[in-house]
Amino acid sequence: MRKMLSCVLLAGSLPVARAQGPALTTFPVGTTTVTVSALTPNLATLWELVWGPDDFIWATERAGRISRVNPATGEVLPLLTIADVTQNNESGLLGMALHPNFATQPYVYVVYNYTDQGVLKEKLVRFTYAAGTLGGGLVLLGGIVATTNHSGSRLLILPDHTILMTTGDALQSSEAQNRASLNGKILRLNLDGTIPADNPTPGSYVYTLGHRNPQGIVQLADGHIYASEHGPNNDDEINKIEVGRNYGWPNVEGLCNLPAEMTFCTANNVREPLMTWTPTIAPAGLKYYDHPAIPGWRGSLLLVALGGKRLVQMSLNAAGSAIIAHNEFLNTFGRLRSICVSPQGQVYVGTSNRDGRGAPAETDDRILVLENRAYMPSATRNAAAISFELFPNPARQQATLRLLAPGAHVTVCDLLGRRLREQAVPGTTATLDLAGLPAGRYLVAVATAVGTATRPLSVE
Repeated sequence: MRKMLSCVLLAGSLPVARAQGPALTTFPVGTTTVTVSALTPNLATLWELVWGPDDFIWATERAGRISRVNPATGEVLPLLTIADVTQNNESGLLGMALHPNFATQPYVYVVYNYTDQGVLKEKLVRFTYAAGTLGGGLVLLGGIVATTNHSGSRLLILPDHTILMTTGDALQSSEAQNRASLNGKILRLNLDGTIPADNPTPGSYVYTLGHRNPQGIVQLADGHIYASEHGPNNDDEINKIEVGRNYGWPNVEGLCNLPAEMTFCTANNVREPLMTWTPTIAPAGLKYYDHPAIPGWRGSLLLVALGGKRLVQMSLNAAGSAIIAHNEFLNTFGRLRSICVSPQGQVYVGTSNRDGRGAPAETDDRILVLENRAYMPSATRNAAAISFELFPNPARQQATLRLLAPGAHVTVCDLLGRRLREQAVPGTTATLDLAGLPAGRYLVAVATAVGTATRPLSVE
């Protein structure tokens, strides 16, 4: 029996029970049939989707609303509508990220546009989640020049607990090369809003420069970072983000393939894109897929596009240094802006047909679910052979676990998979010591010789 399985693996291998509504369409990915269904209709200009540590989808809408969406039922649970969001054309509530230690530091980071003395600006704000609401907005970085176009912005929290924030050039293209400006950059901050000591330039938030309007960013387990970026009328880009590098805008559009561009690239440490599009497709949300549920997408970046109205799958080489193939899907649902991936391998895509840019008939914003309904992970099959009771639930100082058969290893984890309590259970019952655990949701994982199973536990 393997006793050191993490709760992340156990929980991630067990499917979220979800009412499977009628399929809107299906499409093949190799030998796999991917089914598309609607989870949540009637949303308004979805901007961000984040899979939360509570196994809910966290969503932003451009008018200022932040919600949790139940992936089992599609129920939208509003958390907050930010009062000072300015929505005008492309401006409004944009990207969002959750603190990696959310169980103990329930912070939600968002970036949005606001009006300051009649001038449109942009800021990064941290809210605190408690009892189903968000409050206590703390401005970490504000006063960034903004317009109703080209504001970005996506957020990405790195393993070293710094946060990357993309910014657009705010229609002032020369600012992308101005190191004193925060526009046309990827910025890096500590989670308290201070400047990391190891940023490329001491005392500067700037992590990379030369960006026009990056609206997607993702980091892989190997540390590589990739971003999607809007070009002008040509050369949308997928970039591999490397600290301190210059991405060329406005002096370079796409590859360094014109004489003036080649000169600039050589002199300014320019990193060429991995992929470009002309005509442009308006690339937006970007995620990485590496789950056995859809084998044909493993090892791929998944990009959703607004103008292109499609999902693009891009296979990376083993080193992550090149895109070696790409395929396109999902071209019948209008503009696509946001994307997230569940631990069970479902892909959730947010449409953006109420942002004033779609065709008149495209008025519905919704979350689509892309999944292989035939997929059955091995841990799920094994879990059927394991039955255990856990009571009381919610619990306080302790809980009782009862097995049908003797012999198991029990682990209590937080929602980020960190093991907090472990014990062997030679018989069929055990008392779990919960003393000292903060109130909140946890996972109890039971591993036996025949398989594994995980159940949620609430501590009061």
